[in-house]
Amino acid sequence: MFRNFLKLTYRHLLRQKGFTFINILGLTVGLTSCILIGLYIADELSYDNFHPNADRIARVTMEFSRGSSPSTQQYAQTGTKVGPQFKRTFPAVEAFTRTYVGSAIIGDGTTHFRENKCLYADSSFLSIFNFPLLKGDPNALRSTTNVLLTASAAKKYFGSTDIIGKTLRINDSKDFTVAGILQDLPRNSQLHFDMVVSFGNLDAAKTEEWWTANWITYLLLRKNASMGSVETQINNYMERPEIRKEANLDKGDYLKYHLEPLKSVHLYSPVGGFEPNGNITYVYVLLLIAVLILAIACFNYTNLAIAQSSSRTGEIGIRKVLGALKGQLFRQFTGESLFVTFIALVLAVVSSCLLLDFFNSLTGKHFVVADILQPVVLVAILVAGIVIGFLAGSYPALVLSGTRLISILRSGFRITGGHAGLRRTLIVLQFVISLFLIITTVVILQQMSYIRNKDLGLDRDHVVVLPIDWRIHNSYAQLKAAVSTLPGVTAVSGSYNLPISATWGDGLTAMTDHGQVSFSITAIPADLNYLSTLNMHLLAGSDFTNADLPANTTGGDTTKPAYRYILNETAVKKLGWTPQEAIGKVVSRGEPGIVKGVVRDFNFASMHQAIGPLMLFADTGFVQYMLVRVGGQHLPQTLVQLQNTWKEYVPSRPFDYHFLDEDYNALYTTEQRTATIFTVFASLAIILACLGLFGLAAISTVQRTREIGIRKVLGADLFNICLLISNSFLRLVLVAILIAAPLAWLAAGKWLEGFAYRISLRFWIFPAAGAVVMVLAFATVSFHALRAATMNPAKSLKTE
Repeated sequence: MFRNFLKLTYRHLLRQKGFTFINILGLTVGLTSCILIGLYIADELSYDNFHPNADRIARVTMEFSRGSSPSTQQYAQTGTKVGPQFKRTFPAVEAFTRTYVGSAIIGDGTTHFRENKCLYADSSFLSIFNFPLLKGDPNALRSTTNVLLTASAAKKYFGSTDIIGKTLRINDSKDFTVAGILQDLPRNSQLHFDMVVSFGNLDAAKTEEWWTANWITYLLLRKNASMGSVETQINNYMERPEIRKEANLDKGDYLKYHLEPLKSVHLYSPVGGFEPNGNITYVYVLLLIAVLILAIACFNYTNLAIAQSSSRTGEIGIRKVLGALKGQLFRQFTGESLFVTFIALVLAVVSSCLLLDFFNSLTGKHFVVADILQPVVLVAILVAGIVIGFLAGSYPALVLSGTRLISILRSGFRITGGHAGLRRTLIVLQFVISLFLIITTVVILQQMSYIRNKDLGLDRDHVVVLPIDWRIHNSYAQLKAAVSTLPGVTAVSGSYNLPISATWGDGLTAMTDHGQVSFSITAIPADLNYLSTLNMHLLAGSDFTNADLPANTTGGDTTKPAYRYILNETAVKKLGWTPQEAIGKVVSRGEPGIVKGVVRDFNFASMHQAIGPLMLFADTGFVQYMLVRVGGQHLPQTLVQLQNTWKEYVPSRPFDYHFLDEDYNALYTTEQRTATIFTVFASLAIILACLGLFGLAAISTVQRTREIGIRKVLGADLFNICLLISNSFLRLVLVAILIAAPLAWLAAGKWLEGFAYRISLRFWIFPAAGAVVMVLAFATVSFHALRAATMNPAKSLKTE
């Protein structure tokens, strides 16, 4: 029986080679898309699930506002007091750990490495998180002289993991004993590091402060403790008068803390952490794309199976005459669908493995073939294939098996009534999906182009960024002077934060004509020549000079304002001043200072956020990045000279640089990847839709061969015949355009709302996308129409 089924299936598929190819190709593409996107979605949803205590771990985020004109700021970082104070105060808090990922210089003598993933953590770190210790002491972080290495880091620095007790020199200042080897971190961890040392090695650990928020704090709650309840208790505690006084909160100020469940941080948190967050919206979008692509492939199969039904009337009639039951016919045709789906499934698994590197480049992930070939994944793929095969083939099977014998004997099988209606509906749905993806892709690409080309208020091109740490500060002035004299270098400055990712939160207070005004503000401690290095535009006042550094402004008189501030337009407007009026006014961020200048607004954060108030103040003691503007000519030679100068003045630090525009592009990594993914899958959608249309047009053309021959004899030209064949299909595409356009308008508009600075939706996108699809559909259908129109009419009229 089964052998007979295989024989019949094989013969049918071989007889309809073209349609078999279209069906298998379409299903393969759809299933491949689902496999790859499924891997991505599963990975995103699994972040940090591997920790046994994941449901009890909370990340603490900080929200605060200052003054009578509040502008809320929220950060993933907190002060050093949050962890220990909450553990002392709230019984529900079982443990805490403060963490910080920074860079460290490894090695001594003439050989040095920059390690960018050095984690500082409290001793409870390994008891809160489950990062398996392959060997060594689980309590190693109780000592400030111990270091834990991952297996990869151990091999990198020592060539082996059998190194317990060996010494590693860090930052040319201290020898650490290797006290443990950690298993390499899972891909789906929000924490990524290569080594761990005690938080006690940081100067910040010596004091407990609510502010100076540079540390990410995690709490481990006791079993059955409610995270929401603990958060409420914490914020009630922060409202106590004695705590407000301790935190230096004035009337109108507030300081709140939020507890984020560890497993929701990656996809749901509004603030970043150790790495850029994912976005649950993009997960849903990718899931929708996978379903839509697969739906198009299934629609193709269903449409072609129904359209081919007329060619199987003889087979159905003979089998019914010989006593075949409806259930037997249903199983035969459903089995054919499952057989085709199984072939596509095998090809999809192979294709997924081959395309894995390409998919990794699209998504920024690091999947390997083993991720696809896991038994659980393969079983899931097989089950999904069976379901898809049954759904795609069940309706055509019902149509074919339910055909009445008397109808076949009288006039043969005809696609009429509801069957033709379903076929038209599926065609419309295919092109609705394709047009929706095309239009939204165009909008995303336009927004990305807008971001790349928008005037930020500063020039990010040709600016070399050199990380500076406290050990370089002693030679910073000499290094800057030497770099300034290099050919090809046009300006040099420095700052605490990079100018496009400022995170220093502060409060600003000033006396105005309307009384005292206070509000939250972002601050950037900067070196001299900061504005000229970044080509910023001063609206009033002047840039910092050497006389504006705190050491040179008071002349020893501590009653004088020590700082000179440059405010942006937004800050000046919030104070109720014009740029010219602001010059010389006294403002305070805790330390009083004089407004030296007003700079035109510039984007110091992602374009998802509106430009807020900002201040620059001159202070080289906080510099963490040297910014070097270089000419576009002879860039390689300039970099070589820059490296030689660096080695001369900072021989104990490796020359590690990048360009400022790379940091800017990193702000929109998710959006850039989304644009690329949409482009790829929108292209696949329209190709699959046209492929299905190609097959349907072929069937329609064959069924109308005699009609075409008669029309040719009566004088019809090529264009009329092409229009005859394509007319019904083009009407369906037009209906799809009318449905897809408003849906795409709503979806694109909703996505754009996530940007404070965005393009306006342009009307021309919709008719242009529709016209492109209409042309493609016409070209697809006309291929067969042209073949039929150029056929000898005598031969056409012989066709039954």
